[in-house]
Amino acid sequence: MLKTLFAAFALVLSFTAAAANPQVEVRTNMGAFVLELYPENAPGTVQNFLQYVKDGHYNGTIFHRVMPGFMIQGGGFTRQFEEKPTRAAIKNEAGNGLRNGVGMVSMARTADPHSATAQFFINVAENPTLDFKAPTTEGYGYTPFGKVVKGMDVVERITKVPTGPGKPPHADVPVKPVIIERIRVIEAASAPTK
Repeated sequence: MLKTLFAAFALVLSFTAAAANPQVEVRTNMGAFVLELYPENAPGTVQNFLQYVKDGHYNGTIFHRVMPGFMIQGGGFTRQFEEKPTRAAIKNEAGNGLRNGVGMVSMARTADPHSATAQFFINVAENPTLDFKAPTTEGYGYTPFGKVVKGMDVVERITKVPTGPGKPPHADVPVKPVIIERIRVIEAASAPTK
């Protein structure tokens, strides 16, 4: 009986470990914060993001768009404002049950709903206008795929940096670069914190 109970407990533990959400640490020149990612909701988006993390794509990129009361966006440009090469665009997974709320991380894209590559943004306000409404060009929204679970104070600090015009056509660019020094995968969370 005890042997059966132990085997059942081990099975539960292994299932919990397999079901845990991956986390990444985003280290910037203004401090670090941690994102928990939700592969159950946005499998392709999380896989894409993690591949860029593992490839070192984000290391040395900047938050090139900072809009207090809205969001901070980064992951696509070097400190010299040169756009980094990316892999092919991914499918929009915005209709996944997650919202663009405070602390949620989502994929940036162009007017084409299925054009996201490496750039991401962190919502610093409730942004329901960015949420999925319908599978149409106007209604797709932006794919949320994770959340800041530690260090939201660092994100808020970034929103307060002075901004101005950047390399055309960019606006809302930090006057002093906010650099993503490194993003790395860390241990998985033991329970979702959506």
